[in-house]
Amino acid sequence: MKPTLALPLLPLLFPLALPLAALPALAQAGPATVVPGAAPLPADDRLYQALGGREAIQRFTDDFYDSMLQDARIARFFDGLNPRYLKRVLADYFCVVAGGPCVYDGVGMKDAHAHLGLAKRDFNALVEHLQLAMDRAHVPFSTQNELLARLAPAHRDIVTR
Repeated sequence: MKPTLALPLLPLLFPLALPLAALPALAQAGPATVVPGAAPLPADDRLYQALGGREAIQRFTDDFYDSMLQDARIARFFDGLNPRYLKRVLADYFCVVAGGPCVYDGVGMKDAHAHLGLAKRDFNALVEHLQLAMDRAHVPFSTQNELLARLAPAHRDIVTR
């Protein structure tokens, strides 16, 4: 049986409504230069390599985003946004946090999510979709957990209610 994350840990593991739910005007207008969240950037690219590099990150990110649009619990948060732009900046964010050579030029987590009123249940749904997308991409469980742990510091900027 494949290990799974305990549900009470999910809010600590996923800061990722991030650029996905960026302000509609920002998503339509394009990027603004910012530093990704409060997460410390890694000193090496070990996690980036374990995730399979930029193309693999983009593939599971595209799957992640597409699956969220099919989820009635959270799809409304993406209405009117530019999916092509959001998929790219989200993959860039994952890449940077994993120690890859990408540049994240999306909006900061706090600004992207302040107006959404995201609750823990919304955040947890996002985590579920990210884990499932990484499972489908055959990302090892320990690698998934390492990425989620690095993304966790942005949680406080995303969940606002």
